Amino acid sequence: MKLMAVLAVVAFATGLAATSVANGNNETVRVWVNFQPAGKASVGQALRQAGGEIHYEFDELNAFAVTVPVRALQGLSRNPNVTFIEEDPKRFPMSQSTPYGITMVQASQVSDASTGNRMVCIIDSGYNLGHEDLPSGSNITGSADGGSGPWYQDGSGHGTHVAGTIAALNNSVGVVGVAPNGHQRVHIVRVFNDSGSWSYSSGLVGALDQCRNAGANVVNMSLGGSFKSRTEERAFNQANNAGVLNIAAAGNAGNTSHSYPASYSSVVSVAAIDENKQHASFSQRTNQVEIAAPGVNVLSTVPMGSGAQSSVTVAGVSYDNAPIEGSPQLTRTGALVDCGLGTSTCSAAVGGRVCLISRGTNSFAEKVQSCQAGGGSAALIYNNEAGMLYGTLGGASTSIPSVGITQSDGQLLLGNSLGASTTVSLTASNYAYFNGTSMATPHVAGVAALVWSHYSACTNNDVRNALNATAEDLGASGRDNLYGYGLVRAKAALDYLALQACAGGGGGDPGDPGDPEPPPPPPPSCGAAGTACTTASECCNNCTGKPGARTCN
Repeated sequence: MKLMAVLAVVAFATGLAATSVANGNNETVRVWVNFQPAGKASVGQALRQAGGEIHYEFDELNAFAVTVPVRALQGLSRNPNVTFIEEDPKRFPMSQSTPYGITMVQASQVSDASTGNRMVCIIDSGYNLGHEDLPSGSNITGSADGGSGPWYQDGSGHGTHVAGTIAALNNSVGVVGVAPNGHQRVHIVRVFNDSGSWSYSSGLVGALDQCRNAGANVVNMSLGGSFKSRTEERAFNQANNAGVLNIAAAGNAGNTSHSYPASYSSVVSVAAIDENKQHASFSQRTNQVEIAAPGVNVLSTVPMGSGAQSSVTVAGVSYDNAPIEGSPQLTRTGALVDCGLGTSTCSAAVGGRVCLISRGTNSFAEKVQSCQAGGGSAALIYNNEAGMLYGTLGGASTSIPSVGITQSDGQLLLGNSLGASTTVSLTASNYAYFNGTSMATPHVAGVAALVWSHYSACTNNDVRNALNATAEDLGASGRDNLYGYGLVRAKAALDYLALQACAGGGGGDPGDPGDPEPPPPPPPSCGAAGTACTTASECCNNCTGKPGARTCN
């Protein structure tokens, strides 16, 4: 084993890996040299005679950290006092990443220096005050509705995830939000308890009042329900007339039914798309959908330690992966074994092996349970289409860690690495991937506040029109029920307001009178109030009245 370890290090070094250094014809490599308990002096002398530079001496570990010439490794490996030699691998600071949605909505192309003049109110499950990647100063305020709990706590993580998409800090850890400089004013109104249980329409109206009283310009509602309320609708109409831009999730039922408050005309209804700008299968498709934003596999903040991060190594090689939501946080190692689709007990997994399973036919939870039933120690599920596999156990109980990998990596492992030592590890994290129109909504709310902060004299309707007029058209030409006007775009909306004055008479730079004005947003494909109708689907809201004399209300 010692000689194999040395040969591996030699191959690593001569392959010009990161730890090797060219020094004329005397290439060097940084390694750990482990020695017999009584052999320190002998090994130390041998290292110096070989031209090695000793960086650390760890007596409790019986090891040196040393840079030595590659040519000396074979000789050192034959020293009877050397137990083994291995690479001294580099360790890097935990880096910050930019979620794909932030780039897709053009947030990084617009300065957030002025966001302190706009306030976003988030009506949700609370906020993890003190999170390493979220602002916690005077720009963050809040209140709770009824018995939901303190606004600065979040048992379910939903509200904290939403807040991160809007305002996660540019601070070298975690992620960044639409407005990452910490200036964005945010007011939190907590309406859901730690279990994420439902609230009432009246509770939502009460929360809306709290947002207005706090001075909110934009209200984010990653929530909804199937039934409308005329009283609730009046409240949103009043808020809209008072200058508040109301933005809500279109819904996750994946059908053509309406969700409220998103389907009120005074509220912007937000659909979800994925990183390929394709409509998310769960996103509602209605004539009230107004705009779209990233809502699939959105990485954002969750309460500290409540998320999960994962790693996968096979035969010493690391592979990109994503934790299966709901998987226990454990580390397991075993030989890689093919378990097919995981539709039945994987008997090949006996002996603590790691199950390699293809997506398809049955649920992720059933696949993991098939591995577990066969004695497997961990499950590695690869996609059946291009891209990373992001999955959930859906609340099912399992006792082994499970992660997703790409289709290409799964096929590569299936063809070349069965039997190889594989380690799957899940540990606690402060970040997580969520799916839903709930995740799309804060992209739009954040962009609205960001754009509005540059043209604060504009009205809420000016900003709404700018977002719709400049959205990237997706799907059928013009507004459609899947994407609305299309993908929200911050830079495009900012440029739009720079070219024409706000309808309210201020804020924007009208530009050169000879510049062509962008076209206004097309009218909604639904009947306005007073329009004759026979069914509710023909109206922006509802169809009421006696047969033969029905009108949109």
